[in-house]
Amino acid sequence: MKIACVHAIARMANVEADASTYGEKSASFGREYLIPRPLDQRLILEIAPAIAKAAMDSGVATRPIEDFSVYHQKLSEFVYNSAFIMKPIFSQAKSNPKRIAYAEGEDLRVLRAAQVIVDEGIAKPILVGRTAIIEEKIKQLGLRLHNGINIEIVDQENNPDYDAFWQDYYQSTQRKGVTVEFAQREARRRSTLIAAMLVKFGKADGMLCGTYSSYDVHLDFVNNVIGLKPGHKNYFTLNALMLDDRNLFIADTYVNTNPTAEQLAEMTILAAAEVRRFGMTPRVALLSHSSFGSDEHDPSAQKMREVYRILSEIAPELEVEGEMHGDAALDENIRQFAFPNSRYKGSANLLIMPNLDAANISFNLLKATSGNNVTIGPILLGAAKPVHILTPTATTRRVVNMTALTVAEIQQSEQA
Repeated sequence: MKIACVHAIARMANVEADASTYGEKSASFGREYLIPRPLDQRLILEIAPAIAKAAMDSGVATRPIEDFSVYHQKLSEFVYNSAFIMKPIFSQAKSNPKRIAYAEGEDLRVLRAAQVIVDEGIAKPILVGRTAIIEEKIKQLGLRLHNGINIEIVDQENNPDYDAFWQDYYQSTQRKGVTVEFAQREARRRSTLIAAMLVKFGKADGMLCGTYSSYDVHLDFVNNVIGLKPGHKNYFTLNALMLDDRNLFIADTYVNTNPTAEQLAEMTILAAAEVRRFGMTPRVALLSHSSFGSDEHDPSAQKMREVYRILSEIAPELEVEGEMHGDAALDENIRQFAFPNSRYKGSANLLIMPNLDAANISFNLLKATSGNNVTIGPILLGAAKPVHILTPTATTRRVVNMTALTVAEIQQSEQA
């Protein structure tokens, strides 16, 4: 068992580590890469199974482990707060990996995520950026990523599809003030535009962007290149927050400033479908300062009541209640006191906010005050292709999680 432990530690030396444990300059294999350190998250995932298997092989173990993949998953739940909720997503993604384009291919977080993605067989990464810089950073980080073998690099300065991309972009935007010269310039320097074109031209199955710059800048390129799903009129965003005692989904956190009742109803349907993708039954709370008609005249409260009416007509099977206070959404006793005839029991897991301010503030307050709990998203709803826009605060783990989610979305769209 000691030998098994040593071999497990040796294997860890060449596997991508969490930079938060080792620091930016020492997270790659080399003489300054001293392992293991006490906070290395991989210790429990690698050493424990190795010792357990050695104990079984030597006959010491009295209760053999029947399925090591299940055992590994249970250990992951101690390491990553998102492991449990992401389990069905990762399992689905690994069953049929897809090509995912990463607009910020030079970002260290994206490169580290790409190594994890390759190692776990989640997707086939396509990195957009300057080839020389990407390869130099891969070398500096000590990653095992090789262009043309386990990743693909699309060089934005020497892209063989450049002419096709700028011409298509110009055709789509020429009535929006875009000139030929502008389209040519953007198709070379805007990596989000290039990644979106890779998806549109069928050279990638989905994409992730947004680790730099503002959300609106990326969404503008996505809208001009990818567009909306047929039958949909708006984009929306959904964020998931993994708390100690519950999982919450909050919308719309990034796009619509003051959505109408009709837009909120459309968003709720899309968000509920996304919650189901995580293996959960959506229980929707339409939030307001008003609680079940306590304020009959305020326009915001009236809007949320109208959302409830619309949803009752178009999705009568959906477990939805409101308008209600935030505490009533999360505490069944408070909700029962205010309104005993609620359509569902327990806490809501999908919180629909009346406007962007309420959603974004609520999400960020919960995220900041909840310690080391994990967020997933933003999940872009309404796009014609599997495309998601991250934020500059995205971690390597969030890039990995969103990759798995994008792959699962692609698979589902192929089956539809």
